[in-house]
Amino acid sequence: MSRVILVQRLGRVAYPAAMAWMEELVRRRRAGGIPDVLLLAEHEPVITCPPRSPSELLLADPETLRMRGIEVHPTSRGGLITYHGPGQLVAYPILDLRPDRCDLHRYLRDLEEVILRVLARLGIQGTRRPGLTGVWVGTEKVAALGVRVSHWITSHGLALNVGTDLTGFETIIPCGLRAAGVTSCSRLIGRPVEVDEVASILVPILGQVFEREPREGEPLPAGQDRPHGAAGNPGPLAAASEDS
Repeated sequence: MSRVILVQRLGRVAYPAAMAWMEELVRRRRAGGIPDVLLLAEHEPVITCPPRSPSELLLADPETLRMRGIEVHPTSRGGLITYHGPGQLVAYPILDLRPDRCDLHRYLRDLEEVILRVLARLGIQGTRRPGLTGVWVGTEKVAALGVRVSHWITSHGLALNVGTDLTGFETIIPCGLRAAGVTSCSRLIGRPVEVDEVASILVPILGQVFEREPREGEPLPAGQDRPHGAAGNPGPLAAASEDS
């Protein structure tokens, strides 16, 4: 029987607030107080930098970033630098991979499978690239992965460029891939595509791939059910990966 996954649509939310909420839910999931959760969000313009991301991958100086309204924040996920902004669907699955999915590589491939099926529903043929994570259309990347797995509880997740202003990526070398371009669903289809439209496609597909029963609109058991104050400590790291 499928396990339940509660779906929360956060709308457009600043990255630090979303991270604080995600980390609280990770703690509650690890303690067994809540079922699996899927957070869906758009972020205000932000560049996120994991600990091992080289500083030279950030191309813009602080004044340029300030004028463009782009913040820079550290992040606890694996991988390298990336950009988030309005028009990009960011999905944060908080899943307990135990007992039968304790395989980080399988988890990354499953996230890619979710994206590939979503793109197919939109009439876009996405592909994987050997040795890299994420999803591509030709030589351009349409979706990136950046995950953390601690005690087999997942956090962070995927970012799919739906109608994103792709000029934000000009401020960085995305995921450290100097020769790769980026694209979006809207550009590929040739019409505006809304994040909510794609989110509604993604939810049941993610449920199918991970054998979960998505439930939207249900409150979380006990406590707050929306982003709030200070970030917490995500705990000991079991495994982490992203684009390389």
